[in-house]
Amino acid sequence: MSPPLIELRGIEKTYRTEAVEVRAVRGVDLRIARGEFVAVMGSSGSGKSTLMNILGCLDRPTGGEYFLDGEAVSQMKKRDLSILRNAKIGFVFQSFNLLARTSAIDNVELPMFYSQPLVARAQRRQRALEALKKVGLSDRSGHHPSQLSGGQQQRIAIARALVNSPELVLADEPTGNLDTRTSAEIMGLFQALNEAGITIIMVTHELDIAAYSKRVIVMRDGRILSDQVNETPRHADVEIARIDREEREAKLG
Repeated sequence: MSPPLIELRGIEKTYRTEAVEVRAVRGVDLRIARGEFVAVMGSSGSGKSTLMNILGCLDRPTGGEYFLDGEAVSQMKKRDLSILRNAKIGFVFQSFNLLARTSAIDNVELPMFYSQPLVARAQRRQRALEALKKVGLSDRSGHHPSQLSGGQQQRIAIARALVNSPELVLADEPTGNLDTRTSAEIMGLFQALNEAGITIIMVTHELDIAAYSKRVIVMRDGRILSDQVNETPRHADVEIARIDREEREAKLG
């Protein structure tokens, strides 16, 4: 059996101030295999966002061990951690986090400026175009975020996450600012990427969005409350067809 892509052993995260100590994550053990599509759910304060930051190497645990693709990352130096993060992880955020005065293709190229070794300019452009093609927006490469819909902006953000060919994509409430149909389209894109072999971990508070994943983890008070396989994931193409049918019926009515 191949080792998991992610393994957490007794992960703790405590935030301390002069007067308060907050245990955001409490002794979490977790294994995620390559090619999984996992939704992490929980109410505000459950620890899901803190756990996501640890998985993305954006924050260090205060206790326990974290292995990413077999490497012990908990105690890595900042520079090594940055290189690892850039090479292996793509990030997708609720608010898109696109540079407003920069074209779509330049936004997608951004992670490659921090790659080691450096990526040549022509190769950056080619890889960015390929990433835009994967998300169906190669014809919008010169557009700025203000010229794009919310769904298109999120697709640009996903292309940016894919441009360094990561093994893992972390998505934090990726449909939080989108309508029902656009949310289904974005989830369809995630499902296609997952079928192509990319591991996806998604934080969401929406049950209908978590239903697209293959595994659902629920957190409460910094601990994993439940961890279940979703035997019948919702399929985005079926959901989009249902939305189209309802819209047609509403117009006829």
